Parts: sequence; structure tokens; C-alpha cells
Amino acid sequence: MDSVFKALADPTRRLLLDRLREHNGQTLRELCERLDMARQSATQHLDVLVRANLVTVVRRGRERLHYLNPAPIHEIEERWISGFDRPRLQVISAIRHQAEEYAMTDAPTSVPNYVYVTYIRASAEQVWQALTDADLTARYWGHANVSDWQAGSAWEHRRVDGSDKVDVFGKVLETEPPTRLVITFDDAPDAESPREPSVVTFLVEPHQDIVRLTVTHENLPNKEMLAGISSGWPAVLANLKSMLETGEVLPQAPWDMSPAHS
Repeated sequence: MDSVFKALADPTRRLLLDRLREHNGQTLRELCERLDMARQSATQHLDVLVRANLVTVVRRGRERLHYLNPAPIHEIEERWISGFDRPRLQVISAIRHQAEEYAMTDAPTSVPNYVYVTYIRASAEQVWQALTDADLTARYWGHANVSDWQAGSAWEHRRVDGSDKVDVFGKVLETEPPTRLVITFDDAPDAESPREPSVVTFLVEPHQDIVRLTVTHENLPNKEMLAGISSGWPAVLANLKSMLETGEVLPQAPWDMSPAHS
């Protein structure tokens, strides 16, 4: 936590995070151009943010794309914002966001990808099982993720309220147990104008008794879905982390990740 506060204490690093919040997944060159900053200076600041886990670097070919990672800030919120304070702060936040919407009417409409990183004290095999076992996903997600998890197979995100309704479905694109799983993520089989499904990649990187879990959600159809998953993934993965490390899920309602409810 000390490294997070140290990273956030510098105004230049906060500005870098602001620029990634506005447009995620930028290269070093793009960040330097937007901030009129020398590459060496930007690299030094980004290294501090990466060490604090506030920025995640994803390689795409020869490019290194930088993504804002909200996990440490989410942990600060969970630690210091009580249930009593949260409703009042949500009202303030809603007012601010409404004002920002009016101010950003002419802003670019492109929707960035979403990347979330968390560290879990567990084995890669345990994390893989938590991602692919229907009973376990029902515990921490509130939906059972059902599939045989073979490349080309279908998967379903089923409610566990007795209705067996499928809120999200998709196809398994890649599977490399226990380190990599790629799936499509869709909710509209009968839509009049079906959209191309988004794609979720789970990357499990073990190191001794710690696992780094990176979730990348790409090809988002709109900013509404981005807003929904930006709240949904931290809640789901915090529950997964708590279940594996303590055996208990967090005292909060399971998050509905279906785009229709985002």
C-alpha cells in the first residue's frame, strides 16, 4: 500500500493515470505526445506506477500498451470507505459524473479495452479451478459458468436462483490450463442487430505461492458496457481472491456481468 500512496503523491504520475483513464491502452509514444513529455521522464514515472500495480503493461507484437489498473484504488476504497459513508459518496459521485457528461459531449466516442490485475495467494491450479468450476463460480460470482472449457466449446453464465436463465454466453477460443483462457462474452442471441461479441482473456502467472491474475476485456461495444464491467470485474475478482485466500466470499451482492444489465 505504501508504494501506491508514493506513486499517487506525484502530480505528473496522477496526470498519466488521468490520461489513461480518458483513453486506456496507450503506447509510450502516445502518452508522451499527449503530455508533451520526454520519453525518459515518462518511462521513469510509468515504472513507478507499474511497481505500484496502478498501471499494467500488455505486449501486442512490438508495442507495449499501458492500461490503468484500478485494483489498488479499489482496495483503498474497501479499506477506508465504510458502508455508512458509501451511499453519501455515491450521490456526490453521481452529481459529478452527470456534470462531466455534459462537459464531455464532444469527446471521442471510441471505447477502450479494460484490463484488471490482482494478486492471489494460491496456486495456478487453484485459480484455474475457481475460474472454470461451475460450483465455485456460483459461490463468488452468483452465476455458474458452465462448459467443458475445450477450445471451440460453448460456455454459459447461468443464474443460480432456480431459474437456470443464461445471462451471458459465448465460445471458448483458447484454453491452456492452468495459465490462459480466452472466451467470447455475449448476451444477445436474438438481437435484431447482433453485435460482435467482446472477448475476455484470463492470464494466470504463478510465482512461488502468489499468482498474478490479469483479466483483459476487449472489443467492448459501447461506453455503457465499459462502465458496467469497470464495476463488475473488481467485485467479482475481489470475491474470487477472498474465497481462495480465506474460504469466504465478501459480504456483498454478486455482480451481474451481463451487458444487458451493465
